[in-house]
Amino acid sequence: MHISRLIAVGLLSVFLAACASSNSGSVYSREDARKTQTVRTGTVESVRQVKLEGTKTPIGTVAGGAIGGIAGSSVGGGKGSTIAAVLGAVVGGIAGSAAEEVATRKDALEITVKLDGGGLLAVVQEADEPFSAGQRVRLIENGGTTRVSH
Repeated sequence: MHISRLIAVGLLSVFLAACASSNSGSVYSREDARKTQTVRTGTVESVRQVKLEGTKTPIGTVAGGAIGGIAGSSVGGGKGSTIAAVLGAVVGGIAGSAAEEVATRKDALEITVKLDGGGLLAVVQEADEPFSAGQRVRLIENGGTTRVSH
């Protein structure tokens, strides 16, 4: 039974890693390739650290439920084993959902930019490159998505 638990935990880890997506200013989707983008320039007015919430897909719930059900079924025998399996699946599903959200949460920056032509814009993106007040930047826009770049 210990091997099946290890396999279940391993599968949950793989599923959670697959849920992770990027909101980085340096990562583009395949669909963005070879499309025209609008570029504006400006100066960073302020930078604030924020968090991007994690994903909330059914994968964490299902994987957690499966692990909880397997673990619960090993408790007791007969009706007790069935009840423990059901309870284990419910508790595992709740825990799996919470684990997915925490595992996919990311550090981000809220970057406020004063545009050269006037106006202010704020963009939130992953904190994978540093920005500081007074720095010259480019805002790259494409179909409702804006990213800040050096």
